[in-house]
Amino acid sequence: GSGTPVVMCHGFPELAFSWSRQIHDLAAAGFRAIAPDQRGYGESDAPPEVTDYDLAHLTDDMAHLLDALEIDRAVFVGHDWGGFVAWGMPVRHPDRCLGVVGVNTPNISFPTTAEIRAAFGQDSDHYMLWMQEPFVAEAALEVDLRRAFSNWMLPGVPLDPDTPPPPLTGASIAELAHTEPSETPLLGTEEVEFFVRAFERSGFRGPVNWYRNMDRNRELCPGFGTTKLDLPCLQVVAERDPWIPAAAAAATEMTCSDVEIHRIEDAGHWTLHEQPTALSRIMIDWLSRRFADGDAETQPPLQP
Repeated sequence: GSGTPVVMCHGFPELAFSWSRQIHDLAAAGFRAIAPDQRGYGESDAPPEVTDYDLAHLTDDMAHLLDALEIDRAVFVGHDWGGFVAWGMPVRHPDRCLGVVGVNTPNISFPTTAEIRAAFGQDSDHYMLWMQEPFVAEAALEVDLRRAFSNWMLPGVPLDPDTPPPPLTGASIAELAHTEPSETPLLGTEEVEFFVRAFERSGFRGPVNWYRNMDRNRELCPGFGTTKLDLPCLQVVAERDPWIPAAAAAATEMTCSDVEIHRIEDAGHWTLHEQPTALSRIMIDWLSRRFADGDAETQPPLQP
């Protein structure tokens, strides 16, 4: 497409492919839609060192992407880990940002391993702590990629407001590759095969290394998640996300002077796959109102 550039940053364990619906919808609505395989994923480079995956490198990658495409500034959109990249852009590269869209992920500081242990116990099997051990997580997930991806992305279910869901553990993630494929997957057979081929090529080493920089990120980017942002921002929350509760959007409201909050009722953590049309409609509506190049009349219809 052409028009205002919109760069979409995927999360773990996804790919540029995850934004395929938004790429087509945004291009049809008059925007230039861009979605890279991020560092360590798909066909992008996967450098060997753990420190090559800190937020400084990840945000610099997006600035260099704009350089390569001869783009001065863009709107950055991010889901899951990609949300931290998107929210990090106006902190580390404010001159390259027109606006930010957080999909599920609010504008908050990424937790440190000490904070997770303080919250869940020193011997917790919390998945972020489990991922710190070299080669453990990647070995577990690569046992059977087809089963892992068939079981990873499932529809969200209604949450009990009085009973928070249990934390995701390393054991539960490792079990994905040993369980019969789910009967309610969000990914179709062809989509699963696309992910399998990509991760057969790249492996999980690079993607898991993103988690191994949690403490380093706090040191490198002390203002991340706390710096007041004065550019247009959009926060999309999913009411059924058990890992990033919708209430976390309050953090975005506190740190952004110009922000809209939109809720998608029937979506869990995997909003891109579960409610792609609703997500496109929200993004295009906001982009069309805030950035003149979009054509609001070509928005895709909102579906429940």
